[in-house]
Amino acid sequence: MPALVALLLAGAAYAASSSPSGKWLAEDIDGGGVIDRLQTTLEIRDDGIVTGMGGCNRYAGSAKFDGAAIKFLPMASTRMACTSAVMKQESKFHATLEKVRAWRVDEARRKLILLDGQGFEMMRLSRMD
Repeated sequence: MPALVALLLAGAAYAASSSPSGKWLAEDIDGGGVIDRLQTTLEIRDDGIVTGMGGCNRYAGSAKFDGAAIKFLPMASTRMACTSAVMKQESKFHATLEKVRAWRVDEARRKLILLDGQGFEMMRLSRMD
């Protein structure tokens, strides 16, 4: 895991924030962008409670974070059906959250960057609050 350690050290200068808490709107999921005007949100509270909208369904769960490390635990969600494209993005969003292992906040750009264990960007979100 040397890549993750180097990333965490480099990310320390990036993350002026001490936690990924806040309400965020997905801009990019695993390099594939997002559907315009589809609200895929992620709200992380200081106590690790996670809620949001996947685009079609509301979801809730939790995350454990310590320093720049983060792990999202399995989420529970409603089971509404939407168009195929919306369901595909929602599924990709949840699958990507499962791969996330680190985070950093770019305060100047108001972005939350979620990374995998190798330090690759998995998701970029913009601050909503």
